[in-house]
Amino acid sequence: MELEWTRPQDAGLDPGRLSRLAGALQREIDRRRLPGAVAMIGRRGRVAWTHCAGVLDPRQPTAMRPDALFRIYSMTKPIVSLAIMMLLEENRLALNDPLERFVPEFGSVKVSVQEGAGHRLEARRRSITVQDLLRHTSGLTYDFVGTQEVHRLYAAANLGDRTVDNATLMRRLAALPLAHQPGTQWEYSRATDVLGHLIELVSGQTLGVFLQQRIFAPLGMTDTAFHVAPDQQHRIAEPFEQDPDSGAPVRVIEPRIKPAFESGGGGLISSLADYTRLLKLLAGGGRLGNERLISRDTLAFMTADHLGTIPNHSDILLPGHGFGLGFAVRTHAGVAPLPGSVGSYFWGGIAGTTFWVDPARELFAAMLVQAPPQRNEYRALFRTMVYAALDD
Repeated sequence: MELEWTRPQDAGLDPGRLSRLAGALQREIDRRRLPGAVAMIGRRGRVAWTHCAGVLDPRQPTAMRPDALFRIYSMTKPIVSLAIMMLLEENRLALNDPLERFVPEFGSVKVSVQEGAGHRLEARRRSITVQDLLRHTSGLTYDFVGTQEVHRLYAAANLGDRTVDNATLMRRLAALPLAHQPGTQWEYSRATDVLGHLIELVSGQTLGVFLQQRIFAPLGMTDTAFHVAPDQQHRIAEPFEQDPDSGAPVRVIEPRIKPAFESGGGGLISSLADYTRLLKLLAGGGRLGNERLISRDTLAFMTADHLGTIPNHSDILLPGHGFGLGFAVRTHAGVAPLPGSVGSYFWGGIAGTTFWVDPARELFAAMLVQAPPQRNEYRALFRTMVYAALDD
């Protein structure tokens, strides 16, 4: 299934302003703050602009290549969320299903309440639901999003251990307290890792096999997996070994080793062409070519705000945004520090990868980089300059 292409000017993009974007990325590469980047802009169902610059690996003089393989980290989450909604359409689970229906260990989980330097535990007032997991209102957390006792417990539990399987990680996670009562607060979390295991339990397949058979193969996503095969490892994009700003070591997952833990929240490796296929599916209302993975209405439901009045006290979710079922969703034309239309949706990965879909402007875009400490800076640069290049 080939991607459809068009000229930038035929898609309402100003070639001169796109040159500004390319120049801005090149300046960061020349300053040795960004190793390299690949980027894509699509409009009205067609790819209108791509860009490839810098080096594949800062330790070697190899030029960045358009088919480079990147650790996409949390850009795994929308894929796993899509898989869950496909199972929902097949009536194999429901959004209000309690998590303990599938993973009984979560039936006895308590809630951490911070008290001074320590904490106490209290009973849950209700179960975690599948909807909670999709919109990050489960009460689960990540160790890096806070400094309370529950975050310390998460860090000590070694939940990023790639040497044990998903079921083992879920048992470790279920033994920890929640950071909040379910449904009471948005907090970025390991919820999508739980969804990944849920897919395994419902489908009877490993997460990797399910995603390959039901999403990657139908869409022609030949480069996306939880590890990179030996004959393709020469395509792996690498970050700087040290943060160019602070000098601190930069640590990323090793994609050359097949993990036992297939992280639904952040484990996939992918290429720009592969993720473009996914974005074309989303921009096309759940269909790519002859393949429909999800109905247009289910996708619209996923990309609506599901938070309502549920508070968010994190700076991970931008102002002016809510959260749907796997995506941040723009709810205000202003307020946010980045341009975009109400109804646009996006997410990114901790190493710097980013994407968004803007239905109002018939726009979809992605940029893949491996620059974890500078991720917010380059996401903002890319988003701002893409909107500046729109000419109609």
